[in-house]
Amino acid sequence: MSDQRDQAAAGTAEAQGPVEIDEETAERIAQRREELFEKFEIPDAFPQGALTEAERRTEDVEAEIEAEVDERRDLRELTTWTTDPVDAQDFDDAISVEERDDVYVLWVHIADVSHYVTPDSVMWESAVERANTVYLPAYTVHMLPPILAETVCSLVPQEDRLAHTVEMHLDKDNLGYEEIDIYKSVVHSDERLTYTETEERLDDSDGPMHEEISLAHDLADRMHEYRKEEGSLVLNPRRDRAHTIVEECMLKANKAVTHELMWGRGVEAMYRVHPQPTPDEWSNALREIQELDGVSVPADKWDEPRKAVNATLEEAPARQLDKIQWAVMKVMPRARYMSDPFGGHHALNFEIYGHFTSPIRRLSDLINHWIVEENDVPENLAQLCDRASDRQGAAEACEREYKQVLQDEHLDPDAVNSRGLEIVEE
Repeated sequence: MSDQRDQAAAGTAEAQGPVEIDEETAERIAQRREELFEKFEIPDAFPQGALTEAERRTEDVEAEIEAEVDERRDLRELTTWTTDPVDAQDFDDAISVEERDDVYVLWVHIADVSHYVTPDSVMWESAVERANTVYLPAYTVHMLPPILAETVCSLVPQEDRLAHTVEMHLDKDNLGYEEIDIYKSVVHSDERLTYTETEERLDDSDGPMHEEISLAHDLADRMHEYRKEEGSLVLNPRRDRAHTIVEECMLKANKAVTHELMWGRGVEAMYRVHPQPTPDEWSNALREIQELDGVSVPADKWDEPRKAVNATLEEAPARQLDKIQWAVMKVMPRARYMSDPFGGHHALNFEIYGHFTSPIRRLSDLINHWIVEENDVPENLAQLCDRASDRQGAAEACEREYKQVLQDEHLDPDAVNSRGLEIVEE
């Protein structure tokens, strides 16, 4: 579903409330969900050992953070904020930004999940088994016990938290990396903003943090344009300003980590590798797009398919966006996690790329946090890559089939996803 419809759905959700179903329907849906979990080997319940560890790790939070301060960089004085959907339960990433005479400095702070979830723990074993959080409409199967994400691994406002910070000094002309530094930190989020609130702050010159948020957007907008110029595929060209800030800052941080590991330290990582379609597949996709009513693929960009799609999406009528996106997605090979970055990430047009910014919901990010901290790789890195890739495929297949279950019950999966379900008596 496009971002535009996601945002519209969120507003509709607040206006309409949850989707109502009767108890009999709810029981059928629950039964089918359990069958899908068994089919795709998705464990819903956590082992008791993992839950016990999670509860223990959330005790005496303030004392543990205070004990860590001397071993970390203290960034609590930096203006820092999070941006998440209105219904988010946890906030695992935050940003800070500053303009200096010679560079821009962008800090991306990620909750230090690897401080609490270590390779000798049951939670780690459970994370490897699950490999990612599975998001179904109105139902989530977490990779890690939710109590972690909702407490110590949530960068809640006005509280100190342990983080893994990616500090990037960016060239003022082209926003390239002048310097990359990755380190353990203690941060203090000033505010938790929703996407809507971020948009309002951008428009309110007298509002709190207007200057910092505006600078973040200016940088993000420029990073977005540079990516497009360099051939990065942008399937959602009409994303709002708040989403642009989050997406571009996270992409910049993810790319910085794998660049630093490979070129700065000579250490492998869990890379995200996305093969490219064949020339014939790209040609078929462009022809399919060209045949859509009201759509025209620029002739001078036909030999650069990603740029051709970008240009077409920017000019196409809104009613055709989904069809253009689907024509592209049909020919795109599946991205995989690999211990060798060979081939790079085709859609992003990045030579090397990996995930770092969501360790609470992706095994790849948790592994990369561990690699950054230890400056070494797990002996079974290749197997962990395969596990993460395979489990992601299972999660996506489960989501598709679960949406069909809802449709069979005459329910709109998008409405359920945005509004939730409520059981009512007949």
